[in-house]
Amino acid sequence: MNWIELNDEAQLSDIKNLSNTKPQLIFKHSTRCSISSMAKSRLERGSAPAGIDFYYLDLIKHRNISQKIVDVFDVSHESPQVLLIKNSECIYDESHSGISMDEIAEQAAA
Repeated sequence: MNWIELNDEAQLSDIKNLSNTKPQLIFKHSTRCSISSMAKSRLERGSAPAGIDFYYLDLIKHRNISQKIVDVFDVSHESPQVLLIKNSECIYDESHSGISMDEIAEQAAA
């Protein structure tokens, strides 16, 4: 898994723009939460679909970016959480034990 670190609010505009040509995924991770660590591990063990950029957000370091994601993509905050962005909109979000690479691949292909 080649994570792209999400560490600047300006990247959210880039993610929206890039999502018009290929899906973008944001994984919101709390480094203090065992459930979040388990979800991250499950993603990293899965087979990542080609053609998706995977962003990693450390919620402890970047709470401001997490709040901006809520505003920009009109989603509720969860941790851990994945958001799949396509055509500038969040088309799928899931949290906790519902996070799965198979579901991400299915949603990206839809």
